[in-house]
Amino acid sequence: MTANTSALPVAPALYQDWQQLRAEQPGLRARDAAARLGVSEAELTASRLGTDTVRLRAEWKDLLPALGELGTIMALTRNEHCVHERKGVYSEVTVMGSGQMGMVLSPDIDLRLFLSGWASVFAVDEATPRGPQRSIQVFDRQGVAVHKVYLTATSEEAAWAPLIERFRAEEQSAELDLQPLPQAPAPRADSEVDVATLRSEWSQLKDTHDFFLLLKRNDVARTQALRLAGHEWAEPLATVELTRVIEAAGKGEVPIMVFVGNKHCIQIHSGPVSNLRWMDTWFNVLDPMFNLHLKTTGVTELWRVRKPSVDGIITSYEGFDADGELVIQLFGVRKPGIPERDDWRALAETATPLIG
Repeated sequence: MTANTSALPVAPALYQDWQQLRAEQPGLRARDAAARLGVSEAELTASRLGTDTVRLRAEWKDLLPALGELGTIMALTRNEHCVHERKGVYSEVTVMGSGQMGMVLSPDIDLRLFLSGWASVFAVDEATPRGPQRSIQVFDRQGVAVHKVYLTATSEEAAWAPLIERFRAEEQSAELDLQPLPQAPAPRADSEVDVATLRSEWSQLKDTHDFFLLLKRNDVARTQALRLAGHEWAEPLATVELTRVIEAAGKGEVPIMVFVGNKHCIQIHSGPVSNLRWMDTWFNVLDPMFNLHLKTTGVTELWRVRKPSVDGIITSYEGFDADGELVIQLFGVRKPGIPERDDWRALAETATPLIG
């Protein structure tokens, strides 16, 4: 790559194994190749050091704002079942004083960053048949990809090499100190939850951002809270209603907010969706600035959720996987201080709940 990698050792056996796998399956993505080889994606990426990859210093407070120098990029955040890709400029970056939390609030790139889980970061400059593909890739302590930033055809390519050299780690080591995923506590039985208190506190919410605190105070899992809240606040829907409401929003030109995240990063699109395409069981949004790739079979539970706020009721669709992990959330486009859009609410209320 443009940055100097000559001082690094010969590519390790893992890298050689990966290249052999790629030769056999040229379209195999790094995430899937890592699973096939029995390693994390971070380990696979680290095996490229000295070939087309440089390890960077994990100095988020300085590195994240510096990404704005790259101009228009594509930000990618995903979970097991959904990939969210948004183009724009990495600007208006805030990292809290503790360094544990951050936000990007530019007009196009909208992120919530839980930086305590961010562990390693690499710059990858991969040669492809379509030319170089340059990206910044962040991984957590389990070696799972948290967030990636890709250069686009309109990026400031001249800014790439200086940025990489500025944040290049002194030691180009493939050692990652990976840790096992902490064991999640077993959820409480429904019979142990004070349902009356849960419902009362829910009815008194003033801001949708307070919902996490409500879950924590009542010591309930998210899907458990939805199940116990009562039909006034949460109703189960058939999972097919998730793509139906996106298609209806596209057809009706209703702008929506699409939240997709993992444990350490949430990425948000706000605006219309128009170019909607099915590919087998994958539902895709293929717009110029926003792409979404949703593995619909991964969403096993869907809820229509209503939360009170100082601006009135806020309605969302929340899709979960078989482990109760949040895959995707949909809202109508809005800003604090502005009530929910009537056209979104009408769409969201169209689906018939699964139970009475």
